[in-house]
Formats: sequence, structure tokens, C-alpha cells
Amino acid sequence: MNIIGPDALVFGVDDVAACAQYLTDYGLSPVDVSAEGGRFEALDGTAIVIRRKDDAGLPPPMATANLLRETVYGVADAATLDAIAQELGRDREVTRRADGSIASVDDAGFALAFQVTVRKPLALPAEASNAPGAERARGVNVPAVNPDAPVRPRSLSHVVYFVPDAQAAEAFYVERLGFVCSDRFTGVGPFLRPAGTHDHHTLFLIQTPPFMKGCEHFTFHLGGPSELMQAGTRLVEKGYQSFWGPGRHRFGSNWFWYFNSPLGCHVEYDADMDLHDAEWIAREAPMSADASQLFLFQHRERWMPGGPPPKGAAA
Repeated sequence: MNIIGPDALVFGVDDVAACAQYLTDYGLSPVDVSAEGGRFEALDGTAIVIRRKDDAGLPPPMATANLLRETVYGVADAATLDAIAQELGRDREVTRRADGSIASVDDAGFALAFQVTVRKPLALPAEASNAPGAERARGVNVPAVNPDAPVRPRSLSHVVYFVPDAQAAEAFYVERLGFVCSDRFTGVGPFLRPAGTHDHHTLFLIQTPPFMKGCEHFTFHLGGPSELMQAGTRLVEKGYQSFWGPGRHRFGSNWFWYFNSPLGCHVEYDADMDLHDAEWIAREAPMSADASQLFLFQHRERWMPGGPPPKGAAA
């Protein structure tokens, strides 16, 4: 199955205005937004879609506090769509929509849709870093720091589900949709990637009690760690609450910074994720703080050496 990754996540929310402001402040571009909801796009066209939670056009809600109503996967071509429809149609309903996409549900009860991907090719530079002994990556007299640089999410990276049976959920994505496990936390769940991408994961499954089932977080890729730090700092300065980070994960190696959100889940920035192919051998480790992060920073307000200590610091 040539599935590339998530094209969009669709939420049914309590407060459309608050969610719209949050996603705009996060850096996504509003498209056709009204009091009923709208679409918020990254540079490649992947997106978060919000609707009022009572919108009759949404898939039914879960019996938990989860606000995610549908995960929309982008695929390479119409032949892949037909193959998915045939495969899932063996034991569950598959609906063909007017726009050509198909809709169904996974074994854990998450609503899924599949469409020929909307992702647009990007031709953007990555962050350049100069280091002794390496070929120069950034030219002479080219500063790396620009406090006014625009920072925009480039692409929807991954989504994380809380599921009551991670083993069964993994089996569905591996056996029915061709995902593979990149790494796993023992007794917690796998990092999964579909056949159409080299990204370390586009889906992470976490074993939880049934009442927690839903979306734990989603994230978009940025252009590098400096962009992540800059974007996260700006979000803090707008008054949003940092949840975890900034730091760098071990599995996937991606830089991360998580924030609380009005979408009923955490929202992350990430950058510089590992890429893998069929030669990669999945690793496994017990879940712990040391296994989850290589290092972790704590955000503080700006200060200068010799000046007063930042708020909350010991005198």
C-alpha cells in the first residue's frame, strides 16, 4: 500500500474561535475559515481541519473526551485507493465519497479516510550549520540568527493515538495497510511508518485504559532545531502553556516541543526526524524518561548574564 502519511486531521471542537486562533498562532494558514470551522494548512498543503463538534457531516464521536474525528491519509495514486478499498472491504464498510476519497474505520474505532495526496512538493533550504572539519554549510558574513525570520510548519508529521489494545491496533496497520514498525517501547506500543515515506514514524500507538482512547498529540515538521526553538518561544510569548520540551527524542531523533491546546490533545513542533528504509532493524526499549529523550531543556524568560535572575530561579 503506497500510503504516504497523514494529509489532514479532522477535529470536532467545542470552541471554534479559540481553536482557529491557536492553529493560526501555531503557524498554519487559515483557509475558508468561518464560525463553523475551516482548514489550517502547512506549506505543503497538509492540514488540520476543525468543525463544530455537533456538525452532522463529521464521523461519530468516540465515547471518550477525544475530539479527533477523522485521520485522512494521503496515498500515491488512485490504484492505491482501490487496493485499500478492496482490502478493508473484506470485513468492514468502506464508503466512496463524492471527491473520490474513501472512508472506513480501524480496529480500534478511529475513523479513517484515504485520498490521493494533496501534498505539494517543497523546494526549501534546511537549516545550515557550520562546524570545524566539515565543508562550510553557511557562507561568510551570513548570520544564522534572524529574530524576525518567518517560521512556518512545512508538513504534517505524525499523530499519536491512545489505544486500549496496542497489539491489536498495530496488527491492523501492519497486516492490512502495510505499515512497518521502526522502533517500540516495550509494553507501550510501536512507532509505525507506511510504505510511502521514509519518516521514522507517522503513527505512534500508546497502550492506555479504554477511557483514555483518542488523540494524544499531533505535530508538524519545521525546517530545523533553530526554527523549532524560535516557533516554540513565540508560542510561549503569546501566552500558550508549554507541556514538554524543548528537547530531542531518542527514537526518531526528532527535536520536540509540546504545548497544551484547546483541541483536546497536545500539539507538538518537531524537526530533523530520522529516515529509514527496509534495511532498518527496529529497536526496542522499556519506556522511561531516559529512553524517551536524549536531553530536555526548560524554557525560561529571557535574561542576561550579570542581570537579575529569571522569574522562578533561586535567589
